[in-house]
Amino acid sequence: MRILIHEDYEKLSKWVAYYIAGKINKANPTPDKPYVLGLPTGSSPIGTYREIIKLYKEGKVSFKNVVTFNMDEYVGIPENHPESYHFFMWHNLFSHIDILKENVNILNGNAADLEKECHEYEERIKKAGGIDLFLGGIGQDGHIAFNEPGSSLASRTRIKTLTYDTVFANSRFFDNDVDKVPKTALTVGVATVMDAKKVVIIINGYKKARALQKIVEEGVNHMWTVSMLQLHERGMIVCDEEATMEMKVGTVKYFKNIEHKTLNKLPKLK
Repeated sequence: MRILIHEDYEKLSKWVAYYIAGKINKANPTPDKPYVLGLPTGSSPIGTYREIIKLYKEGKVSFKNVVTFNMDEYVGIPENHPESYHFFMWHNLFSHIDILKENVNILNGNAADLEKECHEYEERIKKAGGIDLFLGGIGQDGHIAFNEPGSSLASRTRIKTLTYDTVFANSRFFDNDVDKVPKTALTVGVATVMDAKKVVIIINGYKKARALQKIVEEGVNHMWTVSMLQLHERGMIVCDEEATMEMKVGTVKYFKNIEHKTLNKLPKLK
């Protein structure tokens, strides 16, 4: 597992955006063989999405032949609700780039049969040829997507009851009222993410420091579901200095030393 420690969130976001754009360009995707991205919502990827939009507007990357699969969606709120993940993705990314609407896949939290929706989502991923790169963020308790602490590390896309910690954390988007936050969601599983050819996890800010320490310096544990990344052949964490505050000085110095060449330049776009 690679750990890239950037000075701040802005540099982290720009690096990740260039990395993703470079992978798309290198793949030279076509309608018959698209590049498949897994994408998150939440505060962590917003900076990256802004940088991706800049690259698109500068003509440095195209999403015409990119297929996306989002990690999760709340159950029971309309797609046009300002806190739905459909709205989030179109507002923060999709409406600003040239992605085709039919290439966007987001779980339907209002499906008549939610279990069927989850099963068919996994099938759509397989039909697309699997996910080339899954981008993710984490919660303060180390969960990825809505795979809350205690989730099976072999889990697949499913209906998930949200913990109070998650509901409370997300209440900031619902007028700070926990009663307004949906209590269930549809989410890809830990194994769904792990099936991707590459996984890149953004971890920023002091609030995520304890989670990063657990993920990097301790073992794989279903109470910190993103720790499963330790077992991924091409797993990468991209974090900022603040997020490393709970890690050992030696650990931080080690990863800075082995990744110093990578950190000192942006990934190639071609």
